[in-house]
Amino acid sequence: MKVIVTDCDHENMLQEKEVFDKAGMTFEHLACKTEDDLIEQAKGGEILLTQYGPFSRRVMEKLCPELKLIVRYGVGVDTIDLEAATDLGVQVCNVPDYGMNEVADQAMGMLLALTRKICYINDCTKHKTWNYTEAIPVRRIPGSVIGIVGLGRIGHTLAKRLTGFECRLIACDPSYPVGTVEAGVEIVSWDTLLEESDMISIHCPLTPETENMFGLEEFRKMKKSAVVVNTARGGIVNEKDLFTALRQDMIAGAALDVVKKEPMEVGAELFAFDNFLCSPHMAWYSQESALELKRKVAEEAVRFAKGEPLRDPVNRLPVFAR
Repeated sequence: MKVIVTDCDHENMLQEKEVFDKAGMTFEHLACKTEDDLIEQAKGGEILLTQYGPFSRRVMEKLCPELKLIVRYGVGVDTIDLEAATDLGVQVCNVPDYGMNEVADQAMGMLLALTRKICYINDCTKHKTWNYTEAIPVRRIPGSVIGIVGLGRIGHTLAKRLTGFECRLIACDPSYPVGTVEAGVEIVSWDTLLEESDMISIHCPLTPETENMFGLEEFRKMKKSAVVVNTARGGIVNEKDLFTALRQDMIAGAALDVVKKEPMEVGAELFAFDNFLCSPHMAWYSQESALELKRKVAEEAVRFAKGEPLRDPVNRLPVFAR
């Protein structure tokens, strides 16, 4: 089957080449950025591996009937019209578990940095004065309540890391009934999570239901001493409302690894706040996770080409679709 990497900004394709060579397959590496690029350059591709490619219905209609499979470098598939893919018989796969430890670690680090005011007091100590009172107040972590929005792979991984902090762990996830306990985490209502959490970590996908999930209404329900961290997807936190919430001291702080429009430019208005932390969509990254991602994307493509069961299908196709 004809395999095309439509776009990938990684340093090299060594992991992919190793997997495909072993399977006796070859691939072409393109640099498509727009819908027109995909239509013009990826025509004839049966298996497409993509990082950022905008796979709209228009694109897939133009690439079908040759197009059979799209594998995304990453977890989120919001750049792919899943409904259109299913209608057209195109299988979509992702790699949901390659960086779950890294994202959980980043979230935990951001939660601790905000709560202990580590970044602020580091800057203050280096450039202003040696005086811990500059950071007052700092709240004790044991005994606090940590809310997890989305108790999937990453949410579970974060919960395991937080177990030793002697906190009450609560979560909101429609997959679990309110009032139950999942892996030591209490499942609560949305309002309960907002109102009772001292720290909130977001680990849900970006969907029409979760877009702007955190806006002024939600910030007003949170404790003034609470902090929120988003390492999931840009757009879940409304950044304009977050700016207002920080300016009006509705919450104590926030950290984002993802934003709605990336990159966030130097001088962005949120950067003016000492209690706002930001990283450049790097929560997924470690040397190990980057290599794992590349290998797993290629392996999924090989499984499909050989007619073997897929590891991580996102959409469900009729058995006759292929």
